[in-house]
Amino acid sequence: MSRIFPLAVLLSLAPAAAFAQAGAAPAPESPWEGKASLGYLATSGNSETTTYNTAFEVSYSLVKWTHRFKAQANGSEDSQTTTAEAYQAAWKSSYDFSEFNYAFGQVGWRKDRFSGVREQLTETVGYGRRILETPAHLLNAEIGVGHRSSDFSDLTTESTVIGTLGADYKWLWSETSNFEQLVAIETGSDNTFLESVSAVRASLLGRMSLVVSYTVRHNTDVPAGSEKTDTISAISLEYGF
Repeated sequence: MSRIFPLAVLLSLAPAAAFAQAGAAPAPESPWEGKASLGYLATSGNSETTTYNTAFEVSYSLVKWTHRFKAQANGSEDSQTTTAEAYQAAWKSSYDFSEFNYAFGQVGWRKDRFSGVREQLTETVGYGRRILETPAHLLNAEIGVGHRSSDFSDLTTESTVIGTLGADYKWLWSETSNFEQLVAIETGSDNTFLESVSAVRASLLGRMSLVVSYTVRHNTDVPAGSEKTDTISAISLEYGF
Protein backbone atom coordinates (compact mmCIF):
# COMPACT_ATOMS: atom_id res chain seq x y z
CA MET A 1 0.00 0.00 0.00
CA SER A 2 2.84 2.40 0.86
CA ARG A 3 4.27 1.97 -2.64
CA ILE A 4 0.94 2.28 -4.45
CA PHE A 5 0.06 5.68 -2.91
CA PRO A 6 3.14 7.63 -4.17
CA LEU A 7 2.66 6.09 -7.63
CA ALA A 8 -0.98 7.16 -7.68
CA VAL A 9 0.03 10.71 -6.71
CA LEU A 10 2.59 10.88 -9.55
CA LEU A 11 0.06 9.60 -12.07
CA SER A 12 -2.49 12.17 -10.95
CA LEU A 13 0.04 15.01 -11.28
CA ALA A 14 1.30 13.98 -14.73
CA PRO A 15 -1.61 15.48 -16.74
CA ALA A 16 -1.28 18.76 -14.81
CA ALA A 17 2.46 18.91 -15.53
CA ALA A 18 1.90 18.22 -19.21
CA PHE A 19 -0.77 20.92 -19.33
CA ALA A 20 1.60 23.38 -17.62
CA GLN A 21 4.30 22.65 -20.20
CA ALA A 22 1.82 23.10 -23.04
CA GLY A 23 0.69 26.37 -21.51
CA ALA A 24 4.27 27.61 -21.40
CA ALA A 25 4.66 27.23 -25.19
CA PRO A 26 4.98 30.60 -26.98
CA ALA A 27 1.89 31.98 -28.63
CA PRO A 28 1.84 31.80 -32.44
CA GLU A 29 3.22 34.90 -34.14
CA SER A 30 0.53 37.32 -35.27
CA PRO A 31 0.25 37.95 -39.04
CA TRP A 32 -0.49 41.61 -38.25
CA GLU A 33 2.21 44.24 -37.84
CA GLY A 34 2.06 48.01 -37.86
CA LYS A 35 3.46 51.33 -36.72
CA ALA A 36 2.26 54.90 -36.28
CA SER A 37 4.34 58.05 -35.89
CA LEU A 38 3.76 61.70 -35.06
CA GLY A 39 6.04 64.73 -35.12
CA TYR A 40 5.06 68.28 -34.15
CA LEU A 41 6.94 71.56 -33.71
CA ALA A 42 5.56 74.97 -32.74
CA THR A 43 7.31 78.33 -32.22
CA SER A 44 5.94 81.64 -30.94
CA GLY A 45 7.23 85.13 -30.27
CA ASN A 46 8.68 87.11 -33.15
CA SER A 47 7.30 84.45 -35.50
CA GLU A 48 4.57 81.87 -35.07
CA THR A 49 5.10 78.63 -36.96
CA THR A 50 3.79 75.09 -36.63
CA THR A 51 5.03 72.00 -38.43
CA TYR A 52 3.63 68.48 -38.29
CA ASN A 53 4.25 65.11 -39.87
CA THR A 54 2.38 61.89 -39.27
CA ALA A 55 2.50 58.40 -40.76
CA PHE A 56 0.67 55.09 -40.37
CA GLU A 57 1.48 51.63 -41.72
CA VAL A 58 -0.12 48.22 -41.25
CA SER A 59 0.68 44.88 -42.90
CA TYR A 60 -0.83 41.39 -42.95
CA SER A 61 1.31 38.38 -43.89
CA LEU A 62 0.03 34.85 -44.31
CA VAL A 63 1.93 31.98 -45.98
CA LYS A 64 3.15 33.50 -49.29
CA TRP A 65 1.01 36.66 -49.35
CA THR A 66 1.79 40.05 -47.80
CA HIS A 67 -0.61 42.99 -47.89
CA ARG A 68 0.51 46.44 -46.75
CA PHE A 69 -1.24 49.79 -46.42
CA LYS A 70 0.55 53.01 -45.52
CA ALA A 71 -0.37 56.69 -45.37
CA GLN A 72 1.33 59.89 -44.34
CA ALA A 73 0.73 63.62 -44.13
CA ASN A 74 2.89 66.64 -43.47
CA GLY A 75 2.37 70.37 -43.41
CA SER A 76 3.36 73.69 -41.88
CA GLU A 77 1.92 77.11 -41.10
CA ASP A 78 3.66 80.47 -40.73
CA SER A 79 1.63 83.16 -38.93
CA GLN A 80 -1.59 81.22 -39.66
CA THR A 81 -0.76 80.99 -43.38
CA THR A 82 -0.38 77.45 -44.73
CA THR A 83 3.02 77.05 -46.38
CA ALA A 84 3.10 73.26 -46.91
CA GLU A 85 0.48 70.53 -47.12
CA ALA A 86 1.03 67.07 -48.62
CA TYR A 87 -0.54 63.62 -48.37
CA GLN A 88 0.36 60.12 -49.55
CA ALA A 89 -1.33 56.72 -49.40
CA ALA A 90 -0.51 53.35 -50.96
CA TRP A 91 -1.74 49.76 -50.97
CA LYS A 92 0.63 46.95 -51.97
CA SER A 93 0.10 43.19 -52.26
CA SER A 94 2.98 40.79 -52.93
CA TYR A 95 3.19 37.04 -53.51
CA ASP A 96 6.33 34.98 -52.87
CA PHE A 97 6.79 32.41 -55.64
CA SER A 98 10.21 31.35 -54.30
CA GLU A 99 12.45 32.09 -51.33
CA PHE A 100 14.01 35.21 -52.88
CA ASN A 101 11.55 36.23 -55.63
CA TYR A 102 8.10 37.76 -55.53
CA ALA A 103 5.48 39.48 -57.67
CA PHE A 104 3.61 42.60 -56.56
CA GLY A 105 0.78 44.94 -57.40
CA GLN A 106 0.47 48.45 -56.02
CA VAL A 107 -1.84 51.46 -56.07
CA GLY A 108 -0.45 54.79 -54.91
CA TRP A 109 -1.89 58.29 -54.45
CA ARG A 110 -0.06 61.57 -53.78
CA LYS A 111 -1.33 65.10 -53.27
CA ASP A 112 0.70 68.28 -52.64
CA ARG A 113 -0.95 71.70 -52.61
CA PHE A 114 2.36 73.53 -53.06
CA SER A 115 4.04 71.39 -55.69
CA GLY A 116 4.12 71.76 -59.44
CA VAL A 117 2.52 68.29 -59.59
CA ARG A 118 -0.56 68.73 -57.40
CA GLU A 119 -1.95 65.17 -57.52
CA GLN A 120 -0.91 61.77 -58.90
CA LEU A 121 -2.51 58.33 -59.03
CA THR A 122 -0.45 55.29 -60.05
CA GLU A 123 -1.21 51.60 -60.58
CA THR A 124 1.73 49.24 -61.08
CA VAL A 125 2.60 45.55 -61.22
CA GLY A 126 6.06 44.07 -61.18
CA TYR A 127 8.77 41.72 -59.96
CA GLY A 128 10.86 41.94 -56.79
CA ARG A 129 13.92 40.11 -55.50
CA ARG A 130 15.50 39.83 -52.06
CA ILE A 131 19.12 40.50 -52.97
CA LEU A 132 20.57 40.53 -49.47
CA GLU A 133 19.17 38.97 -46.30
CA THR A 134 21.53 38.64 -43.34
CA PRO A 135 21.09 39.33 -39.60
CA ALA A 136 22.45 42.87 -40.12
CA HIS A 137 21.54 43.79 -43.72
CA LEU A 138 18.35 43.54 -45.79
CA LEU A 139 18.05 44.66 -49.41
CA ASN A 140 15.11 44.28 -51.79
CA ALA A 141 14.96 45.56 -55.39
CA GLU A 142 11.90 45.89 -57.64
CA ILE A 143 11.04 46.65 -61.27
CA GLY A 144 7.58 47.18 -62.72
CA VAL A 145 5.26 48.80 -65.26
CA GLY A 146 2.01 50.63 -64.84
CA HIS A 147 -0.08 53.73 -65.45
CA ARG A 148 0.04 57.22 -63.96
CA SER A 149 -2.45 60.09 -63.99
CA SER A 150 -1.18 63.54 -62.96
CA ASP A 151 -2.77 66.94 -62.28
CA PHE A 152 -0.41 69.93 -62.49
CA SER A 153 -0.57 73.33 -60.83
CA ASP A 154 -1.21 75.05 -64.19
CA LEU A 155 -4.47 73.02 -64.47
CA THR A 156 -3.08 70.68 -67.16
CA THR A 157 -3.29 66.89 -66.83
CA GLU A 158 -1.24 63.94 -68.00
CA SER A 159 -2.00 60.24 -68.39
CA THR A 160 0.84 57.94 -69.35
CA VAL A 161 2.38 54.49 -69.16
CA ILE A 162 5.28 54.35 -66.70
CA GLY A 163 8.19 52.13 -65.76
CA THR A 164 9.18 51.83 -62.10
CA LEU A 165 12.30 50.98 -60.13
CA GLY A 166 12.55 50.62 -56.37
CA ALA A 167 14.96 49.62 -53.63
CA ASP A 168 14.52 49.05 -49.89
CA TYR A 169 17.64 48.74 -47.73
CA LYS A 170 17.82 48.27 -43.96
CA TRP A 171 20.95 48.15 -41.82
CA LEU A 172 20.42 46.81 -38.30
CA TRP A 173 23.04 48.51 -36.14
CA SER A 174 21.87 46.80 -32.96
CA GLU A 175 18.75 45.37 -31.34
CA THR A 176 17.57 48.91 -30.64
CA SER A 177 18.64 50.97 -33.68
CA ASN A 178 18.73 50.78 -37.47
CA PHE A 179 19.12 52.78 -40.67
CA GLU A 180 16.67 52.52 -43.57
CA GLN A 181 16.88 53.81 -47.14
CA LEU A 182 13.94 53.73 -49.57
CA VAL A 183 14.22 54.79 -53.22
CA ALA A 184 11.38 54.84 -55.77
CA ILE A 185 11.53 56.00 -59.40
CA GLU A 186 8.59 56.37 -61.79
CA THR A 187 9.43 57.39 -65.34
CA GLY A 188 6.96 58.27 -68.09
CA SER A 189 6.99 60.04 -71.44
CA ASP A 190 6.74 63.56 -70.00
CA ASN A 191 7.99 63.36 -66.41
CA THR A 192 10.15 61.27 -64.08
CA PHE A 193 9.35 61.23 -60.39
CA LEU A 194 11.94 60.23 -57.79
CA GLU A 195 11.48 59.83 -54.05
CA SER A 196 14.24 59.05 -51.56
CA VAL A 197 13.59 58.50 -47.85
CA SER A 198 16.49 58.12 -45.41
CA ALA A 199 15.67 57.32 -41.78
CA VAL A 200 17.47 56.48 -38.54
CA ARG A 201 15.40 54.73 -35.86
CA ALA A 202 16.34 54.24 -32.17
CA SER A 203 14.24 52.53 -29.50
CA LEU A 204 13.34 54.66 -26.49
CA LEU A 205 11.09 52.57 -24.25
CA GLY A 206 9.18 49.40 -25.04
CA ARG A 207 7.55 49.79 -28.44
CA MET A 208 8.29 53.53 -28.64
CA SER A 209 11.08 54.77 -30.93
CA LEU A 210 12.58 58.04 -32.06
CA VAL A 211 12.84 58.46 -35.85
CA VAL A 212 14.87 61.08 -37.72
CA SER A 213 14.17 61.15 -41.46
CA TYR A 214 15.03 63.11 -44.59
CA THR A 215 12.83 62.90 -47.70
CA VAL A 216 13.58 64.17 -51.21
CA ARG A 217 10.89 64.31 -53.91
CA HIS A 218 11.88 65.38 -57.42
CA ASN A 219 9.96 65.82 -60.68
CA THR A 220 11.99 66.40 -63.85
CA ASP A 221 9.24 68.38 -65.62
CA VAL A 222 6.98 70.86 -63.79
CA PRO A 223 5.01 73.96 -64.82
CA ALA A 224 6.93 77.24 -65.09
CA GLY A 225 7.46 78.92 -61.73
CA SER A 226 7.36 75.65 -59.75
CA GLU A 227 10.28 74.03 -57.99
CA LYS A 228 11.34 70.61 -59.21
CA THR A 229 12.58 69.37 -55.83
CA ASP A 230 10.94 69.30 -52.40
CA THR A 231 12.65 68.14 -49.21
CA ILE A 232 11.24 67.20 -45.80
CA SER A 233 13.29 66.88 -42.59
CA ALA A 234 11.37 65.30 -39.72
CA ILE A 235 11.78 64.09 -36.14
CA SER A 236 9.00 61.81 -34.96
CA LEU A 237 7.94 59.51 -32.17
CA GLU A 238 6.93 56.10 -33.52
CA TYR A 239 4.89 53.38 -31.84
CA GLY A 240 5.09 49.81 -33.17
CA PHE A 241 2.30 47.27 -32.75
